[in-house]
Amino acid sequence: SSGINAEWPLRPGPIQGGSSFSGTILIIVIVLSALLMQFSLHKVEEGHIAVYYRGGALLHGLSFPGYHFMLPFITSYKPVQVTTQTDEVTDIPCGTSGGVMIYFDRIEVVNMLRHDAVLNVVRNFTADYDKPLIFDKVHHEVNQFCSTQNLHSVYIDLFDQIDENLKVALQRDLTNIAPGLEIVSVRVTKPKIPEAIRRNYELMEAERTKLLIATEKQKVVEKEAETERKRAIIEANKQAEVANITFGQKIMEKDSLQKMSEIEDTTNLARQRSQADAEFYAAKMAASANSVSSLQNTDYKYTAVKN
Repeated sequence: SSGINAEWPLRPGPIQGGSSFSGTILIIVIVLSALLMQFSLHKVEEGHIAVYYRGGALLHGLSFPGYHFMLPFITSYKPVQVTTQTDEVTDIPCGTSGGVMIYFDRIEVVNMLRHDAVLNVVRNFTADYDKPLIFDKVHHEVNQFCSTQNLHSVYIDLFDQIDENLKVALQRDLTNIAPGLEIVSVRVTKPKIPEAIRRNYELMEAERTKLLIATEKQKVVEKEAETERKRAIIEANKQAEVANITFGQKIMEKDSLQKMSEIEDTTNLARQRSQADAEFYAAKMAASANSVSSLQNTDYKYTAVKN
């Protein structure tokens, strides 16, 4: 059997490693594609705009929210927020004109970057623009303000104006150096002052509160006295008006009685005059009748004597 096997020549079989090599190439291609996809596909969140860098240089293109592609390993991107955001500046030192050092625990600056200003602001101040434009500016403006004011002004008198003044100062500078970055509002917390001074302020505030209470009590007493005086004046005026009305009524009654008496007198006088006139007329008529009768008697006697 060994001889027979030696007579048959050996035949080459199929290459066993071909399919495995193709599979390896395919796996490598898939892995490379996945890696390329991983480093080229990126997502921009809502409220942000993506800026791109290539070789450290800022490109002119921008991407809005959604999925986007870029050249992997060559191009990089950074998202820039274009909606309202709040930057918290903490532990801000404040040296007053009197040499007292106080600290603001937190100052919140609400700001918003417009879409059309993204490239200019990022080009001039990088994607972390809020560091030089917000944080550093807040420190500078607070120090400028404190250096010209005493402790009482910063802590009491002008504290309610700090947020508005800081907002105006920040916006004025940003309008000149970074147009498009707008300050919406500023919120300032009460500063921390040395403990001994704080206790003195608390005592002063307590005394001031007592004084205000005493003043308010005095105002209440004065107000009550003024109210009582006005009430007395009103009552006196009321009584005077009643007296005037009563006096006027009495005068009117007397006038009425006097006018009624005058009317009665006039009526009686007229009645008497009418009666006198009637009597006079009657007497006159009687006298006239008597005169005629006497004349007739005289004529008769004369005629008789003549005959």
